[in-house]
Amino acid sequence: MRPLLSLPVRLLLATTILAGCQTTGAPPVSATTTSGTAKASAAAPASVAPVQPAVSFADWLKSLRAEALGQGIRAQTFDRAFANVKLSDRVVELDSSQPEFNRQPWQYLDSAVNDRRVQAGRQRIQDNGALLRRVSQRSGVPAEILVAFWGVETDFGNFTGGFSVVDALTTLAYEGRRASYFRTELLAALRILDSGDIPPERMSGSWAGAMGQTQFMPTIFLKHATDEDGDGRRDIWGSLPDVFASTAKFVQANGWRTGERWGEEVTLPAGFPYEQAEYNIAKPVSEWRRLGVRPVNGGDLGGEEERAAVLMLAGAQGPAFLVRENFRAIMKYNPSTSYALAVALLSDRLAGRSGVQGSWPRHEPALSRDERIELQERLASLGMEPGTADGIVGANTRNAVRRFQQSIGAVPDGFATKSLLERLRQSAAPIPAAG
Repeated sequence: MRPLLSLPVRLLLATTILAGCQTTGAPPVSATTTSGTAKASAAAPASVAPVQPAVSFADWLKSLRAEALGQGIRAQTFDRAFANVKLSDRVVELDSSQPEFNRQPWQYLDSAVNDRRVQAGRQRIQDNGALLRRVSQRSGVPAEILVAFWGVETDFGNFTGGFSVVDALTTLAYEGRRASYFRTELLAALRILDSGDIPPERMSGSWAGAMGQTQFMPTIFLKHATDEDGDGRRDIWGSLPDVFASTAKFVQANGWRTGERWGEEVTLPAGFPYEQAEYNIAKPVSEWRRLGVRPVNGGDLGGEEERAAVLMLAGAQGPAFLVRENFRAIMKYNPSTSYALAVALLSDRLAGRSGVQGSWPRHEPALSRDERIELQERLASLGMEPGTADGIVGANTRNAVRRFQQSIGAVPDGFATKSLLERLRQSAAPIPAAG
């Protein structure tokens, strides 16, 4: 952290505080939570050029203060929040880096859903049984889902982030790559402080401003945080009643369907049309049954007219899951299929259900970002249309992989592997020269 307010800035801030004391006004929300523990490991970050602010911090702060007071935030709240504010070099570093994810889905799931966490989560359910039953009965969100979010986000409150939320959001709003978004979040944080829910000294969170034991961004807090314990404050940092009730309200608002499962692990028949195994291809369960999809543990899929999608994170070599609307509700908390599957599988284990039955292709190493870009470039050179060569293996790239797999007589499951890249390297088509 570096001190932010030099003497000239402090003097300017003092004059703007005095000049703005009589300003009044009237009182924004789209945010994705940034999970504390739900992160793929990063290596060899590729730097992005830091943003150069167009105005001095003093002028920026003066403008922010005027906007905050214009939204009805009290002058004393603003002044207290910014009395010792600092820009964070570490936040700038994290915001300016594009981490290279080098873990396979099963490696992430191994860390997010392990026996230690399952046992700890079951103990938390037992310790908070009455509270969880009350919140679950009112919201329709099962206790095991609430505790799974809690476990995956912050390991049951053990790792909530050690950054000052005001410092982090100020840094990102002033010199971050998404300054407008974080300015909105910073103003929301100031409204939380103005309400008296938490003092600035206790408002801690992740480097991106996600707060509390289930990591709410400030705008999400304003919409969904709840004072369950009745003490007049919405405290998602220290009050478990408030943590569970707030999380349940958010999950419920994201479309959770009471009494329905998130999905289940399934087996796929020989000749399954793997091009249909995409998260964005939803069909009635009856249609998947007609195609030969069956529960891995036997029995019936159920929910004939519910819409579901087949999710495969490791192609035909790995397990398959039929994910339903409640899986999509989990995805709205954090739009990562690996994250959502971790929450879903942890909730199953907490409820006494079995874990993943299928085996993962643990012999398959992850492709580096450079290798993913090369894969896309080689697919494009063969006319397979993978889309932009950006190192992100999305639906377009998976479909291009399927087309190449079909051309060489392999199972067209869209799973990009090092052996597939090697086959591409052996193809005759050269990669166009850069530039």
